[in-house]
Amino acid sequence: MSLTSVLLSVALAHTLVAQIPGVGSSNTAAEPQQPQVEDPFGRGTPRGTITAFTEAVHRGDFAAAARTMRLTAAQRASADDLARGLSDLMDRYFIQPVTTINGSPEGALDDGLPMDRERVGPVVVGRQRVPVELVRVTDSLSGPVWLISSETMAQVPVLRRLVTTAWYERVMPAALVRRSILGISLAQWILLAASFAVPLILLRFLTRMLMALVRRAVENPVLEHRLEAWYQGVRSPAIVVVTLGIHLLSMRSIGLPLTFRIRYGTVGLIVAVLALAWLVRRLLTLSFERTRSMMRGRDSTSTRSLLMLGERLIKLMVIVVAILAILSIAGVDTKTALAGLGIGGVALALGAQKTVENFLGGVFLLSDRALAVGDMCSVSNRVGWVEDITLRSVRLRTLDQTLVSIPAGVLAQAGIENFATRGKILLQTTLRLRHGTGVDQLKRILDGVRAHLTSHPKLEREVSRIRLINFGEQAVELELFTYVLTADYGEFLAVREDLLLEIATMVEGAGSAFAQPTQFVYLEGEAASPAPARPAVAPDDVRLAQAIPGAKVR
Repeated sequence: MSLTSVLLSVALAHTLVAQIPGVGSSNTAAEPQQPQVEDPFGRGTPRGTITAFTEAVHRGDFAAAARTMRLTAAQRASADDLARGLSDLMDRYFIQPVTTINGSPEGALDDGLPMDRERVGPVVVGRQRVPVELVRVTDSLSGPVWLISSETMAQVPVLRRLVTTAWYERVMPAALVRRSILGISLAQWILLAASFAVPLILLRFLTRMLMALVRRAVENPVLEHRLEAWYQGVRSPAIVVVTLGIHLLSMRSIGLPLTFRIRYGTVGLIVAVLALAWLVRRLLTLSFERTRSMMRGRDSTSTRSLLMLGERLIKLMVIVVAILAILSIAGVDTKTALAGLGIGGVALALGAQKTVENFLGGVFLLSDRALAVGDMCSVSNRVGWVEDITLRSVRLRTLDQTLVSIPAGVLAQAGIENFATRGKILLQTTLRLRHGTGVDQLKRILDGVRAHLTSHPKLEREVSRIRLINFGEQAVELELFTYVLTADYGEFLAVREDLLLEIATMVEGAGSAFAQPTQFVYLEGEAASPAPARPAVAPDDVRLAQAIPGAKVR
């Protein structure tokens, strides 16, 4: 087929497709969509509409309040009275926390209502339970918005006739009810403070009394100490969480304005989330400490270190969840935040590959049980004790008492010598006796040391040995080889010291002695005749060798 035939076929097919209605011309025939603009009155979500309505009424802006209501022609004449009446009813009898009202533009999708309907509340007046119904309409400028339905506004006059005097107005002095600060009566301020102070004091007293009874009932000192640790660790955050819960739930019964409940409740919920995170972190700390204390066996140290790393990771997750909860309470779309967190996580992973590598390296080190906190190790030619294992590095306390931080990623690829895993420590050295030690003396020394190696309780007798290995130029050399049956390096040093002192006693008792290092002075051009053996080169010999050209000290 020629190129001309192919082009003609394509052109014909395009012409035929263009004749089909709705195909090929949809892009050109479609009307341009207007970009949606965020509603300036905050009516884009059910929660935003309720908040905008109450705030507008309480500041006396009934024109703004009317924009949040869908009124019939008959209701528009009394729009201000209807808004004021609904606001009063919601201040007194609206039982749903505003922070729990759906905050998405689509509303609740699983409430069984049409897509353009939403119910919140209800408003409970006596035995009447009337939900506040919202309807979704399309605004010419802002697009889809939520408005309070005309059916709800039609019930306001009936509900207002059922309103009675609030209980606190009957109980509290009239002077406190009449005077107000920031639109809230002094009686309500007093009740609000009491709803926090009274539970706080009562809970502290009750927990103290309960712990006193437990101390008297428990006779086991270990169990009592454990319960005391839990009591001291959990008591304060638990009391704060319960007190805040009672305090926030009591706001509706006090009859506080809904606008105040919105703002105060938001702050209170944020504080409650922080207190709950505090409580969870305390519980995690105590639980992991208890779990680590139950670890027994040879590999318990590595398991404890792995638990410590897991504890830090879970605590970090608690902080992340608390931050997301606070953002949700503050009105931030958590879906957008999670999407941003995912994108940021990918970017962070790409930009912080070493950090991720170090974290995974720390996990692999602990899971492989290569080292644990408290182990004495040799890492990158540095000897010391593992002081801490974090999410990023391993901290090593050296023999010089300096702190070295080694990235866990480097450790995962480097050679690690863990001295804490050994059950015995090698003692190997060369003993050098002076020339002139006779055969009988050597036999007496060897037999005495062998007998001592066999009878010593801290030495492994099966492999312990001492052998004559060489008649060297400067000494008669004996090799000592044994294992000290301990993993404690301090105990090893003590056993080694006792053994060497005992061998020195045997050498002196046999009439011999250890060889002293010998140095010789040679003059170039002369025969290398050894000088008489001396313990060491005297300072005068060194100066003499330096003064003679070509002289060397050996």
